[in-house]
Order: sequence, then structure tokens, then C-alpha cells
Amino acid sequence: MQVHYLEFLCADVVAQCAALEAAQGLSYGPPNPDLGHARVAVGEGGTRFGVRAPLADHEQPVIRPYFAVDDIVQAVAKVEAEGATVAYPPTRQGDTGTWAIYLVGDLQIGLWQG
Repeated sequence: MQVHYLEFLCADVVAQCAALEAAQGLSYGPPNPDLGHARVAVGEGGTRFGVRAPLADHEQPVIRPYFAVDDIVQAVAKVEAEGATVAYPPTRQGDTGTWAIYLVGDLQIGLWQG
């Protein structure tokens, strides 16, 4: 299992980026429109770390992992068959790949196909 993208959804993007840079030695780029204007850093092994503000009033602070999958449609079908609720079906995101989000209880898990 590989984390492709770890998303930090928070109110103060600048402060969160500064803290992660200090603690983890990451370097965040400018806002990326394809990723909800998240500022993104790439860690060792290629994992991406994105920090963004809420895009809608209903979004709450969360840290959401997106696991890399080879076939996102198949992966979403399998988690749905196991009782997960699909919050966002597979969605192409610019040049970054295709993502989906599912819920199991109160946890949000993302899938990413590059």
C-alpha cells in the first residue's frame, strides 16, 4: 500500500505549511488550481503532501490519505461492495490523475490512479 497524496484540509494554510516545512523538511510550492489550490510538497518516495483551505462551507478540517491504485473504478466498486459509502466517484483532476473518496464510518479515505 502506497500513499500517493496526503491532504491536509485546514483554515490556515500558511501556518500549516510552515509547521510541516519546519517539522518534516518539506518545501511547499504555490497553490495548484488542479488540486483545489492546495500548496503541494513532494516527500521522499514521491508521496505528495497537499495543504488547502475548505472549498465549501460544509468541508471540515481533515487529514485524508489517498492510496495509489492501478484501477480506480474497480477499487471503488470493491470498497462499495464491502459497505463503504462513495462520497465522490472517480473524478479526473486535470493532469494529476483520477481520484475518489469513500467513507467507512466517520473516516474519509481517498484513492488515486495516476
